[in-house]
Amino acid sequence: MGLGHARRNLALAHALNNQLPGLTGRPVTGILITGTALAPAFQAPEGWDWVLLPGVEKSPEGYRPRNLSLPMHELVSLRARLLQAAVAGFRPDLVIVDRHATGVHRELEPALRRARTAGPVRVVLGLREVLDSPEAAFAEWARYGGPELVKALFDAIWVYGDPAVHDPVAAGEIPFSLRKLIRYTGYLAAGRPSVSGTSCMPGPYCMTTVGGGSDGHALASVAVAAPVPAGLGHLIVAGPQMPLEQLNDLRRQAGPAVKVVAAVDDVVFHLRHAAAVVSMGGYNTVCEIMSTNVPALIVPRTQARAEQRIRATSLADAGYLEQHDIGTLTPEFLAGWLAARLGTTVDRHRAVLDGLIRVPQLAAELLQPLVHVAHSPAAAEAKESAGRVAV
Repeated sequence: MGLGHARRNLALAHALNNQLPGLTGRPVTGILITGTALAPAFQAPEGWDWVLLPGVEKSPEGYRPRNLSLPMHELVSLRARLLQAAVAGFRPDLVIVDRHATGVHRELEPALRRARTAGPVRVVLGLREVLDSPEAAFAEWARYGGPELVKALFDAIWVYGDPAVHDPVAAGEIPFSLRKLIRYTGYLAAGRPSVSGTSCMPGPYCMTTVGGGSDGHALASVAVAAPVPAGLGHLIVAGPQMPLEQLNDLRRQAGPAVKVVAAVDDVVFHLRHAAAVVSMGGYNTVCEIMSTNVPALIVPRTQARAEQRIRATSLADAGYLEQHDIGTLTPEFLAGWLAARLGTTVDRHRAVLDGLIRVPQLAAELLQPLVHVAHSPAAAEAKESAGRVAV
C-alpha cells in the first residue's frame, strides 16, 4: 500500500536474498508486489523484480482508488485478478503478506487459496509490532476474514518487534487465538543497508525526517522555524510524497543553516551521522533510528491511526527515545531540545534489533521440508532449483 510497507519489505527482501542461500543451499529469486508507484524506484536485490498493482489510498470514507477512475469494487476485482496471475505464474515457495492478511478488501484471498491448492507453499503474515488501538485492530481482523481464516491460510505470523517493549497480543491488538502462530523477530533494525558513505551536508548537522511526507508538513514547519544551535546545520527531509507546494513553502522559510530536501540517497547513513534526530513515528524510520546511538525525539502522527503514538510511548517508556505531541511542539522547544542533546548518545543494545537476521532463519525453518522436494528431478525441472519468494 504505502511507501512504508514497500520499504519494510524491501529490507526483508535484501535480508532473504543475502542469507537464505547459505541456510537452504539454494539460490533465491523473488518478486515484490506493491501498489505504490514510487516503490520500483528503490533498487530490488539481484534476482528480484517488482510487480506494481493499481493503487488504493485512505479517505474519510475508507479505501478508494488512488489514481484510476473506477468504482472501488471494480478496482478490487482488478487487483484480485492481477494478484492471482502473479502468484500462480511465479509459483513461489514462500509468500510473505504485509500487514493486511487478505488485502484491504480481501482481494488477496483467492490468490492465497489457489497457491495453497497448487502447493507446496509456505505463507506468512508479517506484522509491525504495533497495529492500532485494540478496537480498531479487531475491526480490521474481522474485515480480513477473522482468526479462523488466518489459521486456514497462514503457516506463521511474524511480528517485527520486541515483546519486552510492546506485546500486541497482551495489548489486545492481535487475537489471543492466533498466539501459537506468532514468532517475534525483533525490530527490523540492525543490518539495514547503508551504501552511499556521502553526506549531503557540508559539516555537523541535526536532522528532521517525516517519512513519506504526505502528512509531515506540520512537523517540518516547526523544524524549519527552529533556531539552529551555533556551528550546526539542520537537514530536513520532507519526503517524496509531500505535496510540491508544501515543499516549496518549507524551502522559502529555510534559513542559511537549514537545508530542505525531498529525499536523500541513503537515509540510514544520514541518521547515523546526525548529532540528533527529530522524526515522526513510522515503523521504518524508528527502526533506522534504533540501529544508531543518536538521540531522537519522536513526534507521532495523531490522525487516522493510534499506531505511531503507541510506538512512541512504548519506546520512550523503555528509555530508547523521547516523544512530544505535535500540538504543543514549538520552534523554541525544538531548538532547546537539539541544543541539550548535542554530544550525547543513547544505548539501545537492550532492545532486540536483529530481525533482519532472524527472519531468514525463520524462513529457512519453514522451507526445510520443501528444500528436499525441490531437489527431486521433477521439481528441479519445474522450478529451476531456485527458491522463490513473493513479498
